[in-house]
Amino acid sequence: MIVGLAMLIPATVDLFVSDIDWQVFLVAAAVALFVGGGLFLSNRGASLELGRRQAFILTTAAWIIIPAFAALPLAFSKLDISYTDAFFECMSGITTTGSTILTGLDNAPPGILLWRALLQWLGGIGIVVMAIAILPLLRVGGMQLFRMESSDASSEKALPRLTQIVKAICYIYLMLSLICTLSLWMAGMTFFEAITHAMATLSTGGFSTSDGSAGHFNSPLIESILVVFMIMGALPFLMYLHIIQGRPGSFLMDSQVRWLLTIILVSIILMVTWQITKDDLNIWLALRYSTFTITSIITGTGFATTDYNAWGGFAGAVLFFLMFVGGCAGSASGGIKVYRFQIIAETLRCQVGQLIRPSGIFRPRYNNRPLTEETISAVVGFVFLFLIIYVALAIALSLTGLDFITSISAAATTITNVGPGLGDIIGPAGTFKSLPDSAKWLMSLGMLLGRLELYTVLVLFSRRFWQR
Repeated sequence: MIVGLAMLIPATVDLFVSDIDWQVFLVAAAVALFVGGGLFLSNRGASLELGRRQAFILTTAAWIIIPAFAALPLAFSKLDISYTDAFFECMSGITTTGSTILTGLDNAPPGILLWRALLQWLGGIGIVVMAIAILPLLRVGGMQLFRMESSDASSEKALPRLTQIVKAICYIYLMLSLICTLSLWMAGMTFFEAITHAMATLSTGGFSTSDGSAGHFNSPLIESILVVFMIMGALPFLMYLHIIQGRPGSFLMDSQVRWLLTIILVSIILMVTWQITKDDLNIWLALRYSTFTITSIITGTGFATTDYNAWGGFAGAVLFFLMFVGGCAGSASGGIKVYRFQIIAETLRCQVGQLIRPSGIFRPRYNNRPLTEETISAVVGFVFLFLIIYVALAIALSLTGLDFITSISAAATTITNVGPGLGDIIGPAGTFKSLPDSAKWLMSLGMLLGRLELYTVLVLFSRRFWQR
């Protein structure tokens, strides 16, 4: 029903500019509202008691059904694309991946451009809410670290308290989107470009209104604004709530925030040095390109201002590994997440210390709190499974006829929800349009797995999950 109501927005925009696609959006909205309304009315009298099993099913089903209905306007619009392409585009949007099969965006109907941005914006707040309210309760991949005391199921005040927090996060998300929109508008974008790019930036999605992505504007000021809000989208949104509540110190107290900013800064310095020495590039131009590209890749946004494939093998290798980093837990960003790298590094530090000093006591800690064996095992298991699925996805994509570079970068960019890959085909200067349909369905699965933290989807294939 929410998707159906959201479709009325691009329908109104297309009607205002006299674009015939408003009819497609209106019919698709009617279909979505009919199905959603029917399900709502038929279950209105039922009690809403969700257990762990129902939470897993509901989460995965929602992230499959939403792009399935959201693809209807694209499939029947004058873009003349197949349902496979439409589903791929919408799955890429709702998971805030940013991989696209569309070309000629500069002349595309405004309703389509707005719909793509809306999907990313809704997907961004959806993953933030899921990371705060659902994943910690499901204890997925170490997310139990971020389980709030108020979300304890044994507390009678758990649901109202959690509901208040989620509402506050949604208000913060909306306000940051408005601030980003106004900033981009004042920096030189049209209001339509500003609002679509703001939605794609804060959600770390990366869909643009131009084939040239953010490079279309060729504005250092616009790029600087985008960098700031890309980083804000990759930070934990609970931190903004703490700041509003008068606890600004939480920003620097959170070690994953410090790690993320440090990784971005070190990577920028490394890339600027490489560009100056290899390409003899002006230091300010190298700083501009490197800052934007590194931030876009690490946060999983996927905007581009230049074709980084031309930077050489070293730069390509660095950007490839940075795809896996991701942002902070509780953010709109994808990837493995910074806190998992922290826990693995801390565990290795303690193990090395134990080897050097067998009689010493070394206990891994995160944010000055001791880590349990359960949490460490969950994180290590998640990272191992993440890499195994990545390799399996890359092999599966190669079997569809893709070359080596395209296969490994397509698998990486989808499972980490980054957007553009490496190489001439799916790099920042290309699109995913020419890939076979089988590869697009595999990549859609990769986007879903990466966005829902693997276990949320994979647990549904376990026989024990369905046993009472």
